[in-house]
Amino acid sequence: MKTKRFMAVALTTALSAGALYGSVATADTIDTVLKVGEQKTAAATASQKRIDKIAQETSDLLQQFKVVNKEIDGLRVYNRQLEKQLANQLAVIKDLDESIDQVTVIERQIQPLILRMLEGLEQFIELDAPFKLAERKANLEGVKNNMDRSDITVAEKFRQVLELYNFEAEYARKIDSYGDTLNVNGQDREVNVLQIGRIALVAQTTDSKISLAYDKEQNAWVEVDAGEYRRAIMQGLKIAKKQATTDIMTMPIPAPEAAQ
Repeated sequence: MKTKRFMAVALTTALSAGALYGSVATADTIDTVLKVGEQKTAAATASQKRIDKIAQETSDLLQQFKVVNKEIDGLRVYNRQLEKQLANQLAVIKDLDESIDQVTVIERQIQPLILRMLEGLEQFIELDAPFKLAERKANLEGVKNNMDRSDITVAEKFRQVLELYNFEAEYARKIDSYGDTLNVNGQDREVNVLQIGRIALVAQTTDSKISLAYDKEQNAWVEVDAGEYRRAIMQGLKIAKKQATTDIMTMPIPAPEAAQ
């Protein structure tokens, strides 16, 4: 009887010890599994971070690639435009080279033309009515002196000659007055000269007592009827000085010559 109780107690003890051992073993396994799970989770988190980083870097590179592509497209358009401009500039340079080759020939032709124009203008002034004669001759002489200067281009010389011609043409389109000294009846008298284009050239002494007109046939100043022309000349002088409005004036004008 005692022996059976002992065996039962021993068996019970053995079962309790086995159950306790089994419980301890199960707890260790769970801990191990949990640690492995945590390690996997940490590894997965690290991997995801690396993936996110790579994805972000890839996205940044893609944006940079798009930006660079746009810049490249813009540069291509710009280069095509520059190529067109360069081609146009090369064509202009070619034309300039051809023009430069002709400069020497043109200069050889223009220089004699300028001299002939000056000679013709000088003769014209000598044959024209002698209004502002000193001024006109001085302008002509100044341009003639420039013809021998090497520091003035042919183009500038030609421009100066054309300017003289323009001045002479302008004289025919305006009414002007100026002071001068004329020989009247053997005496030098101060006069006011009235120039009406190239139609009439008259003068009046400063005391308004003597009226004169230039006669082309005689190539001289001649006295005209003061009673008939004094008032008209005085009015013309006022008009030339902008002291009166333009009006009809009676002037001693030479009769037109018959055509030859």
